[in-house]
Amino acid sequence: MGNLLYLYGLIPSKEAEQSLPALKDFDGNGDIYMIPVGKITAIVCNLDAENYSEEMLKERINNDMEWLQEKAFHHHETVLKLANLYTIVPLKFCTLYKNQDSLENAVIENEAKLLDTFGLIKGNEEWNLKIYCDDHLLKKQVGENNPTIEAKKEEISQLSKGKQFFEKKKLDKLIESELEAEKNKTSEKIHLQLKGLALRGDVKKAWSNDVTGRKEDMTWNSVYLIPKTKVESFLEEVRRYEKDMKEKGWKFEATGPWPAYHFTSF
Repeated sequence: MGNLLYLYGLIPSKEAEQSLPALKDFDGNGDIYMIPVGKITAIVCNLDAENYSEEMLKERINNDMEWLQEKAFHHHETVLKLANLYTIVPLKFCTLYKNQDSLENAVIENEAKLLDTFGLIKGNEEWNLKIYCDDHLLKKQVGENNPTIEAKKEEISQLSKGKQFFEKKKLDKLIESELEAEKNKTSEKIHLQLKGLALRGDVKKAWSNDVTGRKEDMTWNSVYLIPKTKVESFLEEVRRYEKDMKEKGWKFEATGPWPAYHFTSF
């Protein structure tokens, strides 16, 4: 059936003059290589079309977790190594083309957009920030210092014992609501301040505890495209927040630099 092309990423052809390091391909049997398409160069490897048909890929991805983890790790590590050498538009895991012509046509159709993207990401780094919070600790502070809750407590204290029982249940729900509002307000304020150091900053969906494996809730998940000259200032700000807010139950996790997955598309 011939070969498919597995696409890792796209780089400016002028950077392709720097030779590609010896990196094993998706199956570990050969090496990845370059295909120049005008001003853009694709970094690919060959895959046997019979072993990687659409049906077989779906079966593997849905039912073989060990294979999926191994191959996803290979893709991530390969793109990460390439990002250390080139200005790269990274492709999603398992981006396949039937042949070289179909890949070249796709690149040519998107040439203008890709060249603009190279201009955006060159000299910049993608960093991720996750903010965690100890709800138990913060809830205590909210319950003691929130004006809305203080007013509700005062209102309840004026009621009869019977009515107080039911109103205290409402108070618990109010505290939960104010807790979430406080977490979002604080996180958004931090995000906007950090965004001032970045070219772009986007908010992502927070992960559940099942995914993070942590006891603290993830309150915020954001990603930034930061000029290399401002990365240290960004990290210093994160460390300052960590120091100032640790006793209040807040934790910060900045990771990077990553290939610019969130600020590129193809």
